[in-house]
Amino acid sequence: MKTKLTQTFILILLLLSFAKSQTEKLPDVPREFRAAWVATVRNIDFPTKPDLTTSQQKKEMAALLDRAQKLKLNAILLQVRPMCDAFYQSKIEGWSRFLTGEHGKTPKPFYDPLKFAIEEAHKRGLLVHAWFNPYRANDVIAKNGNREFKLKPEYVKKYGDYFWLDPGERTVQDYSLAVVVDVVKRYDIDGIVFDDYFYPYPVNDKTTNAKVPFPDDESFAKYKGKLSRDDWRRDNVNQFIKRVSIGVKKIKPYVQFGISPFGIYRPEPPRITGFDAYAEIYADSLKWLEEGTVDYFSPQLYWTMTAQGHDFGMLLDWWRERNKLKRHLWASTYTSKYDAAEIVAQIKTTRAREKVTGVIHFSMKSLMKEDSEIGEKLRDETYTDDSLVPESFWIKTQKPLPPIVRAKLESKSRISISFQSRNKQRAFLWIVYTKSDGVWDYSVTEGSSEGIAFSRFSVSSSRGGGKLPVDLNINKAAVVAVNRFGQMSEPTFVNVK
Repeated sequence: MKTKLTQTFILILLLLSFAKSQTEKLPDVPREFRAAWVATVRNIDFPTKPDLTTSQQKKEMAALLDRAQKLKLNAILLQVRPMCDAFYQSKIEGWSRFLTGEHGKTPKPFYDPLKFAIEEAHKRGLLVHAWFNPYRANDVIAKNGNREFKLKPEYVKKYGDYFWLDPGERTVQDYSLAVVVDVVKRYDIDGIVFDDYFYPYPVNDKTTNAKVPFPDDESFAKYKGKLSRDDWRRDNVNQFIKRVSIGVKKIKPYVQFGISPFGIYRPEPPRITGFDAYAEIYADSLKWLEEGTVDYFSPQLYWTMTAQGHDFGMLLDWWRERNKLKRHLWASTYTSKYDAAEIVAQIKTTRAREKVTGVIHFSMKSLMKEDSEIGEKLRDETYTDDSLVPESFWIKTQKPLPPIVRAKLESKSRISISFQSRNKQRAFLWIVYTKSDGVWDYSVTEGSSEGIAFSRFSVSSSRGGGKLPVDLNINKAAVVAVNRFGQMSEPTFVNVK
C-alpha cells in the first residue's frame, strides 16, 4: 500500500511538472558531442612521460580534465589498450610500458588510471569512452603469448616495425573480445571505441619497395570457405566488430560502441582520391554504419577544407548521405596539425550539416595550452555555451524524474537555488533556468553540485556560468536533471520571492 501511494505521489508530481512546462517555453540547450582523443601510446597525451610518479600522473590527468571542462567539452576518449597492454588493473594483460616504463610493472604507490579518470571526469560532467586497439601488439606478448586465453606466440606477427595479432585466428578474436568485455563489466565507462587500426597499414620492402604482404598464410590455410583472401580478411574484421557490439550491449546496453575509421572508405576518382581503406586495411566501415553495428561513427577527416580530392566537407557529406539509420556522426579533426582558423571552419561545417552532431579533436595535447590560439578560438567562437550530448534514441534508458528544487532570496544581493535528484542515481548534469524581465536563460552545472547562487555581480557555477543574467530581477526559476545519455527530466518550476 505504501509503495502504491509513493508511486501515485510521484505520478502527480510528474503531471504537475508537465502541465507547468506547457505554459513556459524554456530555451533549448545545444546538442553537440565535443570530445578529444587522449592518446597514451608513445606518451602523446597522457602521461607525458612513462616514468612519472603516481602523484604526478594524477595531477596530469586532473589538469587534462580541468582543461576539457574549461573548454566546454563533454567527453574524452581515453586510450586504455595501446599495444596489448593495460592502463587499468587487468588479469588478462600487463600494465603498459607507457605508464610505468616497463611492461607489466605496477604503478607505485598503486592506483588504477582508468578508474581514477572515470571518477574525476564524471565529477566534472565529462563522459569517458575507453579506446582500444584490437590487434596492435608488443614484443612481450609476441614472445610469450597468453596461456590463459591460449594465445600462442605464433598468433602474433611481426610486420614492419610493429607486432600484430593475426585477425584471421579465432583465438585472437576471442582474446581481444575478452579484453573489451572485461573493461565493460568492471568499469563505469560511457563508451567503447576503436580507431582505424584493424589489419595494419601496408609497408614496403626497404630494398625493392614492393608492398609486403601481411604474414597470415597459416591462418588462411585453416579457412575452408570460398572467399578470396581479401574478402576473408574483411570478413574477419566484420565478424569481430559484430561480436564486440553484441558483447558490449549484452552486458550494459547503455554503453555506446563507436568506431573512428580512416576517412576515405574507397576512392572514387576523380571526385574522391586517396588511400583505399577497404582494400588495404580490410576495413568495411560503411557496412558497420549502414547496418547499425555502431552507436556512433567518427571518420578521421584529417584533411583541410580545400584538400584536393579529399577535402573535409566533401568527405563529411559522403558519410552523412550514407547514414540512413541516423546513428551519431561525429567528425574526427586533426586539431594537432592545422591552425585554429581551419579547425573552427571545420566545426562550423559540421554544424551546417544535418545528421552531423559533433566533433572529436585529435588530440588533447593540442588543446592544453591556456594561451593557445586554438583554445581561445574554441572558447570565443565555437564552444561559447555549454552543450548536452545528443540523445541515442535507439538505446532504451530510464528518463530522470523532475528534481526537488528550492529557491531562496538570501539578501538584497544574493539568490540561491538548491536542487536534488528524485532518482536513486544522482543527475549527471543540471540545467538551471532563470526568468528575468520575462526572458528565460540557463546555465549548466555538473551533477555533484547541489545548488547555484546569484549575486548582483556574478554567477557561482563551477562550469563557468553559462548565459545567466547577473542582475537580480529574477522572479522564476526551473531546474532540469540530465543523465549521462543526454536525457532530460521534465522541469521543476519555482517562484523566487
